[in-house]
Amino acid sequence: MNPVQAGELPQDALLRKYRQAGAFTDCYFIDVPRSVSQAAYVEAFYTPPLFKIERLVLTLIVRRPSTDLQAKQLANGELNTFAAWRVEGRSADQLLMCDYLGKTRSWLMSVHTDVKGEQHTRLYFGSAVVPKRERADRKEAFSFTFHALSGFHAMYSRALLRAACARV
Repeated sequence: MNPVQAGELPQDALLRKYRQAGAFTDCYFIDVPRSVSQAAYVEAFYTPPLFKIERLVLTLIVRRPSTDLQAKQLANGELNTFAAWRVEGRSADQLLMCDYLGKTRSWLMSVHTDVKGEQHTRLYFGSAVVPKRERADRKEAFSFTFHALSGFHAMYSRALLRAACARV
């Protein structure tokens, strides 16, 4: 399996507007030596055992359960909500999800390329965290929790992308 790499957001990424607005954004990608549809990628992202742990936590803590069938329906454009997220943007090759509090975004994108006559797909995963406004000076800032969890978030993002790649 190819390694997960950190990179820049593609120019047409639905997540780019958050970077331009001052939010924290990240972008990870992995190259797959075959054609993978966006729907197959979205379903594979939200259904591996690693992500099911997150889904269980969301069920227990914020009472937003989800199923593999709902992940498939989300992937096929039949649902606009999934667990703690709602669809904020969708195109043929991208999905942008917003959490129920409006503080974070998750983004998935698949880009097909031809390498020496063979189909390849680059699978992207990125996040955005919108800074909160401080009351006293009206400046935007990221919370202590954001800074404390940033290392875990990077590791978890890579693991989620590897798990999705293994399922497609």
